[in-house]
Amino acid sequence: MSKYVKELITSDLRNRLNGADAAMLVNVVGMPNEQNVSLRRQLRQKKIHLTVVKNSLARRATEGTALAPAFDEADGTLAIVWGGEDAVALAKEVMRLAGLKEFEPFAPRGGVMDGQRLSADEVKQVSKWPSREEQLSILSGQILSVGANLSAALLGPGKKLNSQLKKMGEG
Repeated sequence: MSKYVKELITSDLRNRLNGADAAMLVNVVGMPNEQNVSLRRQLRQKKIHLTVVKNSLARRATEGTALAPAFDEADGTLAIVWGGEDAVALAKEVMRLAGLKEFEPFAPRGGVMDGQRLSADEVKQVSKWPSREEQLSILSGQILSVGANLSAALLGPGKKLNSQLKKMGEG
């Protein structure tokens, strides 16, 4: 591959990864074409991108970005997966697809999140974290529970008194 072609590929990859703060490295070696097309289709539906690229070109494309640590110790043929709602959602989708027999050679090999390199085991741990939506619902539940508890504390004694007065009036 000529130096000019390598520079074009590097530039294209840099543009495609622009703005990504998390990426996962996955294994797709040995996956038949039909499975590969099906895998990419499922990823696209969740706005996740997958591309196979030489490690040396990926290192050049991510140099000076938050994604660079992912390729520090990368070796062999790898694919980069990025996009989705957030890093946790990306890790969840990678682990979900890795667990399907349909995509058997597909497996996480590592990644990067917020500038920190992740191993395959760490990707598995991140996939068990609550997603952004789940975190927001937990937070809003905690905020609203204070008001609900206060309301119950203020209205509880009045309701008891009201029910006792009703009983006395009936008897």
